[in-house]
Order: sequence, then C-alpha cells, then structure tokens
Amino acid sequence: MRTLNFIVFVLFLLLLPLAVAAQTQKPLKDIAISVEGGKALRLDASAFTKFPRTELKVKDHDGKESTYSGVELREILGAAGAKFGKDLRGPMIAQFLTVDAADGYHAVYSLTELDPEFSEQTVILADTKDGKPLDAKNGPWQIIASKEKKHARWVRQVAALRVELAK
Repeated sequence: MRTLNFIVFVLFLLLLPLAVAAQTQKPLKDIAISVEGGKALRLDASAFTKFPRTELKVKDHDGKESTYSGVELREILGAAGAKFGKDLRGPMIAQFLTVDAADGYHAVYSLTELDPEFSEQTVILADTKDGKPLDAKNGPWQIIASKEKKHARWVRQVAALRVELAK
C-alpha cells in the first residue's frame, strides 16, 4: 500500500506542472505587432477582416496541395509603420521581422523578403486552410510563405510580429 501511495504521489508531482500550464495557457485572441520607429498594435479577428485578403495554393507540411487564405504580412506591418516599396532603401534595408509563436518558437524574415519590389515570394498571415478556419494546432493564425522549400518559417499559433533595425 505504501508503494502505491508513493507512486501516486510521484505521478502527482510529475503531472502538476502540466495541469497548471493547461489552466494558465490562454487561447490566442490577438497578435501584438510592433515596428521600431513606428507604433505598437494589437490585431484581433475583427481588425484582421479589414485588410485585403490573399490566397496561396501551396504544398503543406504533408506535401498535400492546399489553399491558405489570409493577409500579406507587408499590409499588416505597413499599418504599424513599416516601410515598403520606394521607402525601403538605404539603412532601412537592414530591417527584419521576428515572428513569435505561442509555444516560444521564433522565425526571422528580412523586410525585403516581404516586398514585391525585392522578391517574388508572398508571405501571408493565414487564418483559413481550404476554406476552413485553421485548427487549434496551427491557428488561429499561421505564417505561410509561398516559395519556401522547407516550412521551418511557417510559424503556427502566431502571437507577435516585431520589426527591428539590425545594428
């Protein structure tokens, strides 16, 4: 009986942090957006609908062709003060975007990768896949990059977008 009590106690100690994390982890409701020299914004589902939508037909992680729909990152970042087009020149070329996920994962893009004057790649913040909202594993928002061979920068559960100038 003492052995069983000990095992139950050890299991309790091992599982307690998981239970606390599950209770304290909040579902993503909005994304924090900041641009160095610009402004800080919070993007929620309502604000997201005010941007022009873009669809990308790409192969997903499983190699299956899917259609993702969302908003080009440059549109969202531009609303926070990021410069693109003719204004993305000189020292501004050294700007980069860090995409932060809810689980602590991060990916980095140069702002030139998001500008059609520099790159043919389209990068969107998607909220749907094949006409349906993203599932809990990937959503509510996920970065999708049209021309990447590996999906390491297809960040799931996006929580924040930060634009900074490399120093």
